[in-house]
Amino acid sequence: MRAASEIRPTPSTTEPTARTGYWTRLLPLLAALACVTRLPSFLHPLWSPDEGYLAVQARILAHGGTLYDTVVDRKPPLVPLLYQGAFAVTGSDTLTGVRVLAVVAQLLTAVLLVSLARRRWGDRAGRTAGVLYLLISIGVNPEDAQAAGFEVFMLPCTAAALWCADRRRWTLAGLAVAAAFLVKQTGGAVLLPVLWLWLRTTRADRRALLALTAGAVPPVLAAALLTDPAGFLFWTVTGSGAYASFTGSELHVLARALGNAALLAVACAGLLAPLARTPGRPRDLGLWLAASAAAVCAGFHFFGHYYLQLLPPLALLATAALQHTPRDHRRRALLLTACSCALFLTWGLLAPRPELAHAQRLADATARRTTPGDTVLVWGMHPETYWLAHRTPASRYLTAGLLTNYSGGRDGPQVGEAYAVPGTLPVFRAELAAHAPALIVDDSRGKPYAPHRVRTLRRVLTARYQEVERVDGAILYARAP
Repeated sequence: MRAASEIRPTPSTTEPTARTGYWTRLLPLLAALACVTRLPSFLHPLWSPDEGYLAVQARILAHGGTLYDTVVDRKPPLVPLLYQGAFAVTGSDTLTGVRVLAVVAQLLTAVLLVSLARRRWGDRAGRTAGVLYLLISIGVNPEDAQAAGFEVFMLPCTAAALWCADRRRWTLAGLAVAAAFLVKQTGGAVLLPVLWLWLRTTRADRRALLALTAGAVPPVLAAALLTDPAGFLFWTVTGSGAYASFTGSELHVLARALGNAALLAVACAGLLAPLARTPGRPRDLGLWLAASAAAVCAGFHFFGHYYLQLLPPLALLATAALQHTPRDHRRRALLLTACSCALFLTWGLLAPRPELAHAQRLADATARRTTPGDTVLVWGMHPETYWLAHRTPASRYLTAGLLTNYSGGRDGPQVGEAYAVPGTLPVFRAELAAHAPALIVDDSRGKPYAPHRVRTLRRVLTARYQEVERVDGAILYARAP
């Protein structure tokens, strides 16, 4: 059985007894490190299609749209609403506002990890946890690490859930779990270590469980009621069966999983040896890491940004492991981790963005051939084209993936109308019939969802449109006279 000190802090490590200058010295360091590691995110208008999707959603919502009705996605509502709020301050032509919020989210995650580690193992451990987290926080492909995406905003919620549970603040822990879920469904995985702490620290006290439930359930119900209850349930829980299937792209997905795992191993190279040789890991942190790993595997897609969910528990487990190593080993681990961070930071600063350049050229052509009041259909996987062109989507489905299942990175066998999200094709046909777009942009460029393989779009193009321009392999179709 674990010693009680593994869960509850000893008086000598409790925060109120520590030096009063601890946070005033540490916070500026963490803030500077958070800014430096996120510096590449400010260099480009966009880093990933997810940012483009969120930006388009936010614009639609700002003009009276409704989530899960006039615009849809498989994600919960918090991040689109966050983008909408940032746009209200900065305008919708820049992502600078959400990039700043992403820096704040990373800093908040680091601060919560500092507090968790300091409560358990002392001042030095707190500093180590915060610095380690920020150093490894960019340890994947820059497109995944630097984007202001779902995981970046989910991580402070998951860290807050553990922080509250560690202090037996069960209602707040439930609120944090709900917030993590409402950012991205896999954020709900943090409920597992929270429940374990409830079981171990309260001896299964029912009142504590009721408080946890009272914190977790109402925010989710409120989100459903404030959007569209049936749509919320369908798009966030029940409507993604084909997307979550592993069949049809086994080698493709396996290569992505191994590649992103290798990148993360490089980022954590200085921590692997201490983690491997240190026994007696805190069980709640081990359970947090296991639940996060299961969340990464959920859906069998293994995109690089999924792996960010592993970083907070990894940072805490590495901090615990380093407490049992000699000082020179700790310094060596921190130095190697800092060098890995510098490598990924340099990659982010110098990485070319060919897809962004393509989307910008395509957006320029789209804007040139339409007026601001026209609607446009971009048949591809880059919804940022709508945002860059300042044009309104002709459909609530912002990518071809929702209508063909390509959005999961499928490489062919399970792509096509037969694998569309149930119920989407009739709605799509009705949208095109009721309000024909002024321009249809075929940005498939030889991918398995090309119009000649999608009967609905092929018929519309053949009957009512003619080719007017080509841009980097993309084909623009205008309505025929």
